[in-house]
Amino acid sequence: MQIDNAQNFHGILSRSPLMRDVFQIIQTAAQTEATVLVRGESGSGKELVARAIHELSGRKDAPFLAVNCAALSSNLLESELFGHVRGAFTGAIKDHKGLFQRAHGGTLFLDEIAELPMELQAKLLRVIQERNYVPVGGVISMPVNVRLVAATHRSLREEVKNGRFREDLMYRLRVVPIYLPPLRERREDISLLIWAFIDQHNAANRRKIEEIEPEAMRLLLDYAWRGNIRELQNVVEYAFAVGRGTILKSAELPPEFREVQPIIINKAISMEDEKSAIQRALTENKNVNAAAKSLGMSRATFWRKRKLYVF
Repeated sequence: MQIDNAQNFHGILSRSPLMRDVFQIIQTAAQTEATVLVRGESGSGKELVARAIHELSGRKDAPFLAVNCAALSSNLLESELFGHVRGAFTGAIKDHKGLFQRAHGGTLFLDEIAELPMELQAKLLRVIQERNYVPVGGVISMPVNVRLVAATHRSLREEVKNGRFREDLMYRLRVVPIYLPPLRERREDISLLIWAFIDQHNAANRRKIEEIEPEAMRLLLDYAWRGNIRELQNVVEYAFAVGRGTILKSAELPPEFREVQPIIINKAISMEDEKSAIQRALTENKNVNAAAKSLGMSRATFWRKRKLYVF
């Protein structure tokens, strides 16, 4: 696909210029075996980036497996990653294949890598360097043939500085760093994602939403989206659960939308984004009414803004 015009890049929906560079890095890095570190806020789509790298790589026909390093205790995580042999600990009644073995030939996604305990950081470093590991309680080393993609919402450099992460492991993981911008920095994606999630629910629910009340769209566009795309998806689901009819109304948004705090962003960037969104709406829709509706604006507001930007 043409990256310049991308709207659905291997499951990542975006028309933001900020994401074009991300798509380019994904496409280029996927053709190598380099370890990738994705940094982005919670809910911004880091696993989608990892999956895109896998799907574009020569490993696409092998497994893609993922683990959240913050979700398991140190002992459970070690067993989940490296497996264990029968009798390794109480309850280990049979051999267990770890993720490194199950993902053989494919890609292993290590989410929230900054939460990896220090003792496991050392073991992961050895795996990356030596391309083999020993299961918990075992004596025979196993070969490793996986591509690693790690992700974090923290700065690993800060974690290193604070003594919580190994510097040598950081450099091994961030051979190709990818920064995933939060949703508030790519405002033009909000309406695109809203309608994508609405379409999903329209296909699966008895309620069919055909339009968004202008005030509801204004609230959605002005919202801070601290939970990013995951939060937006939940808000759409909430609206389907509590509302009725073909119009998504402001009263159907969660309670926090009635106490919206303005997002602090650079005004020039905000105006440029709005100008681009209006230009795109005019290009993609057959008339002004349809263009205004696509952005959740009234016809009068759309005309006023169009005049402001002189086109």
